[in-house]
Amino acid sequence: MSTPVANPANVFPRTADIPEAMRQPYYADGARYLIDGKVEAWTGPCQEVTSPLCVDDGAGPAPTKLGHYPLMTAEKAMEALEAACEAYGRGCGEWPTMSVGDRIRHLESFIPRMQAVRDEVVRLLMWEIGKTLPDSRKEFDRTVDYIRDTIQALKELDRTSSRLAVEQGFIAQIRRSPLGVVLCMGPQNYPLNETFTTLIPALIMGNTVIFKPPKYGVLLHAPLLRAFAASFPPGVVNTIYGEGATVVGPIVQSGRIDVLAFIGSAKVASLLKHQHPRPNRLRCVFGLEAKNAAVVLPDADLDLAMKECLLGALSFNGQRCTAIKIIFVHRSLADQFVARLAEGVEALRVGMPWEDGVSITPLAEKGKPQWFKELADEAVAAGARLVNRGGGTIDHTLFYPAVLYPAALNTRICQIEQFGPVTPILPYDDEQEVIDWVKASPFGQQASLFGSDPHRLSRLIDSLVNQVCRVNINSQCQRGPDTFPFVGRKDSAENTLSVSDALRVFSIRSLVAAKSTPANQQVISTIVTGRHSKFLSTDFLF
Repeated sequence: MSTPVANPANVFPRTADIPEAMRQPYYADGARYLIDGKVEAWTGPCQEVTSPLCVDDGAGPAPTKLGHYPLMTAEKAMEALEAACEAYGRGCGEWPTMSVGDRIRHLESFIPRMQAVRDEVVRLLMWEIGKTLPDSRKEFDRTVDYIRDTIQALKELDRTSSRLAVEQGFIAQIRRSPLGVVLCMGPQNYPLNETFTTLIPALIMGNTVIFKPPKYGVLLHAPLLRAFAASFPPGVVNTIYGEGATVVGPIVQSGRIDVLAFIGSAKVASLLKHQHPRPNRLRCVFGLEAKNAAVVLPDADLDLAMKECLLGALSFNGQRCTAIKIIFVHRSLADQFVARLAEGVEALRVGMPWEDGVSITPLAEKGKPQWFKELADEAVAAGARLVNRGGGTIDHTLFYPAVLYPAALNTRICQIEQFGPVTPILPYDDEQEVIDWVKASPFGQQASLFGSDPHRLSRLIDSLVNQVCRVNINSQCQRGPDTFPFVGRKDSAENTLSVSDALRVFSIRSLVAAKSTPANQQVISTIVTGRHSKFLSTDFLF
């Protein structure tokens, strides 16, 4: 049974209490991989996967064994690289030279195959990373929508590119061409959706792909392997599994990766980038850490600010790069705001992902509850109070959210990305204090402003837009809609992701040009009207 955060209790169920449809049997098909169009069983060493959702059948809560995945060797990872390179064929392979319309048809054939395993993927999402049932379903459905939106965006891009340009005595056609072999590595908090936000645009633009699922959230990709194999030519999609140093390092060090798409920490991103022997040739697409601030102004609607900050800080246990990770409140409102936020946190329900109304669920990453407690204890030692009842309590893989006030700027919780349910609140007297903190921060993704005075908001907006890439007015930090740019400054990102931007990130502009002489006009007209070229074409995609 779920319980309010204010009253920590053992909420781990017995097996008999788990609804039949929500039970996850041991997933024996996890030790499979896809290379060169073939889904094969791995017979070598494997890593066992245990769920953060403990089950208590009388001897106390114990982790549930979910399945296992391959611990590949460097040699096997290089096979995946070879398959991807062979399929790309230095730009002359079947996939990169295929027409845009045909690539779209391949991706469209993938959608129903993906939807056929929805329930299986959703259940694994819950059990592997502790995401609630509604959010797991939302992640799957949003990913399918993202694929459809990407297809539509490419059609629009291709329609724009279908015309011939005539400029200064030249005829030209400008289109987008693929970059090569892409290595995609997604995050553990959105292991399906955010992996696909790089994988799908990379594929549809004609690149071949190797993707490595995250350490937490790896089994849920296994049901999709046959869908990939059936939907794309051999070698276009390949998977690798195992320790990063063993399987990723050799691939990057080979110099045969053209694009690195990685969502995770700046430290790992920098390490990977500099392993490439020709980093000047490596295009990087990074989504990295953030320390998004909420600023509650003296004229803010407190109920609205509290609601948005509560959701922004603690949705999916605060395990989102777009989460609000530090809150600045004007001193005149600080006591009221802190009291209301503490009440909101105490009203949240903690429990298993399939239970109605649950907000706080177990944490997948091993050792994280203890680490969050260390951050909270350090803040308390520096003068902060734990303002919500039950805050900071650990129960096996559960960590009950901790709201800290007044937090000190020199403590770790105010300096690093905590990526979890520990929320520091700081009072301020002058808005310049907040601006100075944002300017000094190594992160630059988003900020949220809560207030009603247009002049005060305008001054802050103009100061912040050159420090962060999205300023949210009276709303939490967030990624969507997917058609909006998703980007960061400083150590928070490299390159921009959105449905349309991603198509450009994973491609490069190429053109065919000729002097506008009668002979060249005749040659180009013959090529276009005869449909002899897939690139030089005025075909129109509907």
